[in-house]
Amino acid sequence: MTSVSLPRPHFADTADWQTLAPWITTGLAFLVLFWEPATGVARDWWRDPNAGHGLLLFPVALYVAWRSGLRPGVPRPAVGTAILVAAALLRYLSGLAEELFTMRVSMIVALCGIIVFAFGWSQLKRWWLPLTLLFLSIPIPAVVLGSIALPLQLKASTLGASLLMMRHVPVVQSGNIIQLPNMSLFVAEACSGLRSLTALLALGVLAGGTWLGSAWSRGVLILLAVPVAMALNGVRIFLAGFLVYYVDPRLADGFLHATEGWVLFVVAFGLLALLAWSLRRVETALAARVGTA
Repeated sequence: MTSVSLPRPHFADTADWQTLAPWITTGLAFLVLFWEPATGVARDWWRDPNAGHGLLLFPVALYVAWRSGLRPGVPRPAVGTAILVAAALLRYLSGLAEELFTMRVSMIVALCGIIVFAFGWSQLKRWWLPLTLLFLSIPIPAVVLGSIALPLQLKASTLGASLLMMRHVPVVQSGNIIQLPNMSLFVAEACSGLRSLTALLALGVLAGGTWLGSAWSRGVLILLAVPVAMALNGVRIFLAGFLVYYVDPRLADGFLHATEGWVLFVVAFGLLALLAWSLRRVETALAARVGTA
């Protein structure tokens, strides 16, 4: 009987496992520590209309990070460890206080600590845009949400009522209630423009980080997103009142009302893109002037 020697199975080199082991351990530790806030924020993205923009921002942030690439600099283990310890402490204290926003922010802080620990400050600067998008995907705390929503409701109601009066529609405004001859329009929290404002701020950050090259122009674009969102929401209320008065009161609700919101959001995004293009032209002109000086 002849013996046949079977080939030995091929195993990865020990050095590969030594390289992968710290990353696997870090990933497992991150999941254990932040499983609750991560799953909680995912549920809010799916269930809460005010947080639904996170469903778009999260994959966009991952894509932007992938496009930016990984160019490791000088690792900073000491600083990275300090940031990680601060993130774990923040996670623990916010868990005791049951403060969801701070608990979720601690995940972003921990990610920054891991990046600095392994790749240095240069990679953290390189990934500033996806990290900012991740931060903006965290739902706003309910206390802050309530304090912002009411002023937005009043501003939108005032603007909508003013536009209606300009079109000779008789209106009487009382807070966030617009009284028309045939019915009353109640500007609810959902119609305050907060959702569109949050989404447009995120789009402003994304457009600024992608198309603009200077910090001042990015800041201007983000600031301009606020009046754009408020103006478009006032126009939405005007359209609702105009259709109610001249066409049919039933048009204040339902599919057409929702469609108005989507159409105006697309218009707002177009205006934001136009503003970004204009700021880019200003950047180019200033750079050319400095170059010829």
